Amino acid sequence: MAISSTNNFEAKFEKSYDKMSELKAFDDTKAGVKGLVDSGITKVPQIFILPPKYRVVTCETKFIFPVIDLEGIDEDPIKHKEIVYKVRDASETWGFFQVVNHGIPTSILDKTLQGLRQFFEQDNEVKKQYYTRDSTKKVYYNSNIDLYRPSVPAANWRDSIFFSMAPTPPRPEEFPRQCGEILMDCSKHVMELGCSLLGLLSEGLGLDRCHLEDMGCAEGLALVGNYYPPCPQPELTIGTNRHADADFITVLLQDHIGGLQVLHQNQWIDVPPTPGALVVNIGDLLQLMSNDKYLSVEHRALANKVGSRMSVACFFSTCTMSSSKLYGPITALLSEDNPPKYRATTANDYLYYFRKKGLDGTSALLDYKI
Repeated sequence: MAISSTNNFEAKFEKSYDKMSELKAFDDTKAGVKGLVDSGITKVPQIFILPPKYRVVTCETKFIFPVIDLEGIDEDPIKHKEIVYKVRDASETWGFFQVVNHGIPTSILDKTLQGLRQFFEQDNEVKKQYYTRDSTKKVYYNSNIDLYRPSVPAANWRDSIFFSMAPTPPRPEEFPRQCGEILMDCSKHVMELGCSLLGLLSEGLGLDRCHLEDMGCAEGLALVGNYYPPCPQPELTIGTNRHADADFITVLLQDHIGGLQVLHQNQWIDVPPTPGALVVNIGDLLQLMSNDKYLSVEHRALANKVGSRMSVACFFSTCTMSSSKLYGPITALLSEDNPPKYRATTANDYLYYFRKKGLDGTSALLDYKI
């Protein structure tokens, strides 16, 4: 009898719960998840609660996340060759690695995190002027870019601000006052690091060092600041659903709290926050171009109970450039034994499909398989 009553209650609740109305009411506040936390909530609202099959299950693992030291990369030919091997191995087996001694001063990384944190933690009346779902803007802030996608199991416990930094950055007055100058500085350093990484990845494929850069992989850069407020019930929700990235490569800066996990050999592996280190991962477009030689791997970000977490993702892609350039498997890598596995696409079309699909836990690459 008790079981029947519970089922009746749950059925009645599901019937009375209008998800679309709840999503719109949340969106209309323009205050994001941070606004919910500031209001003093003690329970996670229904729109953020994941169905049980999607919830995080933690387990002990024996894997150690790869860390690559880039010191001496352009000075010692032997060291350079060793680094190319390590980058290739990590890209083929993990799709992810951390880099240290990468050349970007720690002070710039710290100030970048600080400036973006100040944006998210300022008064909402000031912050909400940037809130929009118009992704054509050079700078825009919102919560959950795929908020209304029906295939996405639940809203994520995260607010984000987006910047299109290259080839044409926002005008100085378009930036929030807390972070414009430091983001311009940080982006310049990240572009230099990105070119170095693309050179190593080119060599790892047996190509000339300039091959990927000559294909335009370093022409566009988008920077996204992600803010994960403390969550009263982190076991019921998630910071970012499992997904792969829709770009060539991503360079990620995370703070000391952690929460990033990578799917490796069917296990979720923590990416430990390492002072001064940056996380690098292969994007879908580079997996496509390398014809599956390099892997674009699923990852996610957990919600946490204590403290707010910041991360800054730097996406190398030409998707903001309205380019008609097609990217397909690189001809030099193909043979009778290694025919093309994907059809060619523009970066714009791929990102459009990726965003239309939403972070629903499936790979956008599957739609491009031959």
